[in-house]
Amino acid sequence: MGYYDEHQQGRYREQRGKRGGYFLTSLVGAIIGALLVVFSIPTLSKQGVLPYTINPNQNTATETNKTNQQNVIQQQVSYDVNTNITKAVEKTGDAVVGINNIQSSSFWSDNADAEEPTGTGSGVIYKRADNKAFVVTNHHVVEGATKLEVTMADGTKIPAKLLGSDIWTDLAVLEIDADKVKKVAEFGNSDSLKMGEPVIAIGNPLGATFSGSVTQGIISGLKRTIPTDINQDGIVDWQSEVLQTDAAINPGNSGGALINMAGQVIGINSMKIAQNAVEGIGLSIPINSAKSIIDDLEKFGSVKRPYMGVDLKSVAEIPAYYQEEALKLPRDVTYGVALRQVVPNSPASQAGLQELDVIVEMDGQKINDVIDLRKHLYQKKKIGEKMTIKFYREGKQKETTLTLSAEKLQ
Repeated sequence: MGYYDEHQQGRYREQRGKRGGYFLTSLVGAIIGALLVVFSIPTLSKQGVLPYTINPNQNTATETNKTNQQNVIQQQVSYDVNTNITKAVEKTGDAVVGINNIQSSSFWSDNADAEEPTGTGSGVIYKRADNKAFVVTNHHVVEGATKLEVTMADGTKIPAKLLGSDIWTDLAVLEIDADKVKKVAEFGNSDSLKMGEPVIAIGNPLGATFSGSVTQGIISGLKRTIPTDINQDGIVDWQSEVLQTDAAINPGNSGGALINMAGQVIGINSMKIAQNAVEGIGLSIPINSAKSIIDDLEKFGSVKRPYMGVDLKSVAEIPAYYQEEALKLPRDVTYGVALRQVVPNSPASQAGLQELDVIVEMDGQKINDVIDLRKHLYQKKKIGEKMTIKFYREGKQKETTLTLSAEKLQ
């Protein structure tokens, strides 16, 4: 019994001694930890590591937070966007310029000698040679101008000289001094375009305010045929073959570039269909069709087309009474082109064609109207080539062959 008591008391004294040791060790550790925290806080605060001090007082913590925010270095990150679109625009954008059409004021204006801009459009610098640069634009952009002015991408204005203009294809070529020219556009291949292929339109919609505007779209249609009234008499004179795109094209974009993702010009923007029920139909002249026209305008000032020497009118536009009485056409012949006049000594005159003859066939191809005749003549024939013609005279069909020459336009 006594052994048990002494043993229990010994264990009690031993545990109490250990507890005392634990307490002393804990106390020393707590003191050392507190000292470390006290001495570390100023250093950490200066380095901006601690957002606020260890203090239950909210006001003090807020003030410390504000102080630390002033010491934090904020870095602005620049995100460099580099896509096929930005590369294409960078390659060609500076080659697209503004065109100012300057005309003399009318007789009834206060200052009859004054000249002022009456229209604006866009153009594309496509060539540089012998300190001269050449710009392609639309015929309707430069029509009626007494002076022309080109506005570069950086705002520099340069006087321009009209080398030539073609009403049928709505193309024109200007010449400017090349000193300020930094970039020249590269022509692509419009024949290789695919439906749905992404394209970019660059130009100056609504004038200088929106100069160099870039819009993106796709090729919506290939080889679209658009009826065109050249002389504004209400009768269709020509069928323009164009590309269709949904890239935004607005007034002032005319003459600007339609480019592919390689930054190559594949079309010259010409027009848009503007109707209340229509949206997103822009039209562009295919560059492959425009190249030969541009070359002729640059070199000769006009397009060298085959010439017949006749004044034309579609049979369908002539009343039935005159088809029978004046032209003496068989009743089943309601198509063709009537000759209203034949120029003396012209290819048509030398081939024996006369006034009131009705052409119904060329080189074996049926000719329905004036548009068919012009398309065959301008697109399939060359100067100096022979052309076989079938025609009606006094109700009888005849045939002749003429040799095409280079004279004035039809």
